[in-house]
Amino acid sequence: MKLQFLGAAQEVTGSKHLLTVGRKHILLDCGMYQGKGMETDQANRDLGFEPSDIDFIVLTHAHIDHSGLIPYLYRKGFKGKVICTPATKDLCTIMLLDTAYIQALDIKWYNRKQHKLGLPPADVLYDANHAQRCMRLFKTVEYDRDYFLCEGVMLRFTDSGHMLGSAIANLTITEFGEVKRLAYTGDIGRPHSHILCPPKPFPQCDYLICESTYGDRLHDEKEVTENELLEIVRDTCVRKQGKLIIPSFSVGRTQEIVYVLNTLYNAGFLPHVEVYVDSPLSVNATEIFRQYTDELNEEVQHVMKHDPDPFGFNTLHYITDIRDSKRLNSDKNPAIIISASGMLEAGRVKHHVANHIEDPKTTILIVGYCTPTSLGARLLNLAGLGDSPRVFIHDRKEQYISIFGEEHKVKADIRRIDGFSGHGDWKEMIKYLSTQDVTQIRHTFVVHGETQAAETYKDHLYEAGFRGITIPKKGEEVEL
Repeated sequence: MKLQFLGAAQEVTGSKHLLTVGRKHILLDCGMYQGKGMETDQANRDLGFEPSDIDFIVLTHAHIDHSGLIPYLYRKGFKGKVICTPATKDLCTIMLLDTAYIQALDIKWYNRKQHKLGLPPADVLYDANHAQRCMRLFKTVEYDRDYFLCEGVMLRFTDSGHMLGSAIANLTITEFGEVKRLAYTGDIGRPHSHILCPPKPFPQCDYLICESTYGDRLHDEKEVTENELLEIVRDTCVRKQGKLIIPSFSVGRTQEIVYVLNTLYNAGFLPHVEVYVDSPLSVNATEIFRQYTDELNEEVQHVMKHDPDPFGFNTLHYITDIRDSKRLNSDKNPAIIISASGMLEAGRVKHHVANHIEDPKTTILIVGYCTPTSLGARLLNLAGLGDSPRVFIHDRKEQYISIFGEEHKVKADIRRIDGFSGHGDWKEMIKYLSTQDVTQIRHTFVVHGETQAAETYKDHLYEAGFRGITIPKKGEEVEL
């Protein structure tokens, strides 16, 4: 049995790990590289394997850095099965199509530049047709049920608490009469999410592939996060009479923020201000969350006894029409705008930021992880927040940032709250993984983390009793 690390190795995006058992090729996740615009294009095309050779994709969850290249594999000849939970399939139906749409817009803009330079045009990785057709290959498996993948390989999904439908992939592999147990965490959620159930203990493993996104950080408590958000709303929308712009991933993060605002509204704490969720994908994703409320945590179940829609209140508006989105930029009234993408690399939120970043009444609130090269990360660095999870006020130095090729003077306040992260911090992950008998784990592979985070997390794992810990490089292959 061989394991090769083909993505998210010493970096966060592009999760892909190829498991070879006999003649079967099993791909653990099929993620797209994100955060660098067209710079990631070649990395996404250079897969490191022949798509038609893949028999199965075991998909841990629907986030694009874990699922986004499935239509590309389909376009290049993959005709195997994609195995995931039901909620993951439903979310992929809208997310992969949205990614195809974003690519079409990006490539149009890019090719205009190519034409001006006399250079040949580029092609999208895949289009809407590929995104729709590849969904025929999806096969769903409920949590905590054994699924016969192929001869000698059994699969079981365990709720990882990271997003709706997310799972630990547990593989029991029998090879030459020997049984080996491999667990791949995908992404690990938090023990006290606002809307999701906590990660569930998973079957004992011999080999562990573990994420490390926040391997060097600690998050604020849930209550602290809510209070910080409320204070920022009051400061921006009441005191300054400005707009609060929240770049947020459409699936998971947006629903959590809306739920918290809904809770504050019901309690009478939320100021009377219009709230806009400006993202067609967010709107569609929220409908899917409404279909799976039985998979959300006990707090949500309790709220729904007296509030049937935990993702809606009187001053909340969901926007899909681009004309309504553009009107927000000319509206001078205080407002909260929640829009994708979370790293500010694409989508409508990038236009909102470009239109408001020179207004000192505006606050741009970063609520999740941003890859180092993304616009979100560059804004955090300008504000002195790049290496700290705490919330600060931008110091208003003479600083500029480029958006859509134009320089903008940064006058808006840049804030940060990490408590909405869907990733567990290092203590939360260690506590969760320690539900295993760590003495039985022969080897732990640390993936899905920038080098510093992965190295720090490796030290924390060692202190917790884990042994045989490595941080694989991209392309590295090991025999298990």
